[in-house]
Amino acid sequence: MGSAEPVSLPEGVQRVARLLQQQGHPHAPRMLDDAARTAQQAADALGVAIGQIAKSIIFRRKADDAAVLVVTSGDRRVDEKKVEALVGLGGRLGRADAEFVKACTGYSIGGVPPVAHTRPPVTLIDRELFRFGEIWAAAGHPHGVFRLRPQDLERLTGAPVADLVQDPAAA
Repeated sequence: MGSAEPVSLPEGVQRVARLLQQQGHPHAPRMLDDAARTAQQAADALGVAIGQIAKSIIFRRKADDAAVLVVTSGDRRVDEKKVEALVGLGGRLGRADAEFVKACTGYSIGGVPPVAHTRPPVTLIDRELFRFGEIWAAAGHPHGVFRLRPQDLERLTGAPVADLVQDPAAA
């Protein structure tokens, strides 16, 4: 099912598609034949490097229960201490369970896009994504993805870019 009519797309993908269209983004979401719940599955399905997958990691800020979204490269691991130093309110982060992620973003784990959330999270973009001219992000469903450039991600989210990952040598 390489491309689909917008009305046949799952509701979450339709929300992402609407936002992308409103923002003048040139690439609509597309549906993959198989689920891409992990960065490796997405990279394999798209025939791209795992680093080109913009994975959305949600944390729970303990001070106020806010969702914190870190968008990073699929081949990197988030350094929670670096994120905590940037998110304010004492910064302590906790793990976000599936129920919290769904309630805050409107999407299930494995399909969380970097945009079009139910409640806008505190969002940070890792600079490692800028190693690539083209990246792919989840589009609101485990089978949904969309193509963009790191600069598009910055524009669409309005989020700051920072060093948010563990040193690859230490990972």
